[in-house]
Amino acid sequence: MEEAVNHRNALAPADAVGGVRGNLWAIVLAGGEGVRLRPLTRQLYGEERPKQYAALLGSRSLLRQTLDRVALAIPPERTLVVTVRRHAAYLAAEFAGTPTPRVLVQPEDRGTAAAVLLAAHRISWWDPGATVVAFPSDHFILEEAAFMAHVAAVAAAARHAEWIVLFGARPTEPETDYGWIEPGESLAWTPAGSLHRVRRFWEKPSGDTADACLAGGCLWNTFVFAAKVSALVETGRQLLPELHQRLASIAPFADTREEAPAIERAYAVAPTANFSRSILGRRPPGLAVSQLPAITWCDWGTPERVLQSLGRAGISPSWAAPGELRAQSTAGGRR
Repeated sequence: MEEAVNHRNALAPADAVGGVRGNLWAIVLAGGEGVRLRPLTRQLYGEERPKQYAALLGSRSLLRQTLDRVALAIPPERTLVVTVRRHAAYLAAEFAGTPTPRVLVQPEDRGTAAAVLLAAHRISWWDPGATVVAFPSDHFILEEAAFMAHVAAVAAAARHAEWIVLFGARPTEPETDYGWIEPGESLAWTPAGSLHRVRRFWEKPSGDTADACLAGGCLWNTFVFAAKVSALVETGRQLLPELHQRLASIAPFADTREEAPAIERAYAVAPTANFSRSILGRRPPGLAVSQLPAITWCDWGTPERVLQSLGRAGISPSWAAPGELRAQSTAGGRR
């Protein structure tokens, strides 16, 4: 099954699919297990299905919703889905009879830093002048066209500088499960608004810190970000040199039959690292933030958060018991 997926998505050089280098690419992160959402996916599917392959609203999975959203600005041939080997059956079913992006299979989960940076290395070998935008595959966004227009405008600005630009959402509560961003001085102006330097970054702060962040005008980190692929690879080299060395060792085997074994060897000794803690939390010099417009955004990490966000949007999914949305959305306490 995995071989079928890889064959259908052969990793060809960039000129073979676009003809123009320096294009905008998407990295879609789809390798997580969604452990905290398992009570809901188990209820819906009778198994511990990774949440990105679950349809929680309508008939489309979270991954398919993400890919359809991304396709508003970035075509499938420049979209790279990063997954893990044990998800091969889910992925094959997901892409049966549908437009298929490129797929990059990790032998195992080595954390979000490895997923992001492996994809960045891979795209840099195809298209050294590329700009990339990373997207998690578990977000709920109602105003998709406005969201992607904002992302595309900021990404166009990012291609001219050595920035990693985070997209920050306006907070509605002192959420401790999100990262928080304190914007600093203005760096540049784009059609989507001003870009600001990141003054401080907290990954999943304490309740008191989250209260202070909310009161101080900080933003939620959506974990959507844009950067020149060269800037992303260089940041990995500086802050995670061991991981960078392992990933760089794959380059001589790119686009050959030896690429998969080379990834296997690299991952066997690669360190596990979280991108938010190991990269964003250390605030590299080019770290910037763009505030999203007033859109409906939520990271669907837990059943409670799914119910709360749908309740606030006035949406009642077929699987929710009568009154459950209202009860969950008004429940107090931090998660």
